[in-house]
Amino acid sequence: MTGDNFRWKKLKNSSIPLAENLLRENESGYVSACGRFLSRVPSRDQVWTLCKKKEHSSLIINSRSTLLPVLCGIKEIHDPRFLKSFVKRKKLHSVQGITEEVNIIDNVLEKIGMANVEIFDYDLMSLDNLSSLKNIFSGPTNLVLRIPQLVDLDAIAPLQAGYEKEEVLPSGSTFSPAASRLNIANIITKGQILAAELNGKLVGKINVSSVSFTKYLVGGVYVHPDFRGLGIAKRMTREFIASLVSQGRGVTLFVKKNNIPARKIYTGIGFKITGDYRITYY
Repeated sequence: MTGDNFRWKKLKNSSIPLAENLLRENESGYVSACGRFLSRVPSRDQVWTLCKKKEHSSLIINSRSTLLPVLCGIKEIHDPRFLKSFVKRKKLHSVQGITEEVNIIDNVLEKIGMANVEIFDYDLMSLDNLSSLKNIFSGPTNLVLRIPQLVDLDAIAPLQAGYEKEEVLPSGSTFSPAASRLNIANIITKGQILAAELNGKLVGKINVSSVSFTKYLVGGVYVHPDFRGLGIAKRMTREFIASLVSQGRGVTLFVKKNNIPARKIYTGIGFKITGDYRITYY
C-alpha cells in the first residue's frame, strides 16, 4: 500500500469527490476529521492524500494548525517529506485522531525534530438512535434547560472559559478570554447549544462542536463547580443528545479516560465505547 506506486499528494479539486467517498465509508471512526474536512477553508487548510491513479487509501487533514490523520489501517507514513516541509512553513498546534494513527504521525514528527508538550488520551463514544438512549430522571426539580441567546453571552462566557481551562488547554498554555468569548458567541449564533439554568443563573452548557456527514460531534460539556453532583450534567446531556438524535443523526464524543464522572454520565445515558482517541499537543 505504501510502496513506490503510492505517493502523498496535495488534494486537487478534481479529487475531492474521491476523498469524500473515503471519509463517508469510514465516517464512524473519523467524525472529527470528517467535520474538519467539510468545514475547511482552502486558503488556510490543506489535505494530503495517499493515492495511486484514482484510488485514495488515506488522508491527512490540516485544519487550523491541527493534523487529523485518516490512515484507514496503514502502519507507516511512506515518504513523509511533505510533513517536514509543512512544519517548517506553518506552526503546528496538535495532532488528533485514532490513537494508533496519531502515534504514527507523532513518530514521524519526532524524527524530524518536533517535540510534543502534552498527550491526552480519550475514549471515543457513540450513540446512534433513540432506542439506545436511556431515560434519566435527575437534577433539581427547578432546573431549566434552554437554548441560550446572545443576550446570555455575559452569563455563559465564564462557563465556556471554565471548560476550555479544565478540558482543552494543555499545560503552560495562555488562556485568551477574548478568543473564548468569540468562540462561544459563534456557537450561540451559528451552532447548536443547550444551557442549564438554576434559580435564574446559568450553571451548565453543552454544544455541538463539529458536524460530519451523518453524525454530530458533541463537546463543551461543562457544569460550574459549585453545582456539580446534583445530576445537572446527566440531565442536560441526555436532553441535548435526544434532540440531536431525533434529527436523524448519530452522536459521537470523546472523553478523557481519567474523567470517571463524565464517563459514567455518558455510559449511563446509553453511549458505547467504540475506540481510543488521542490528542498530542506541540
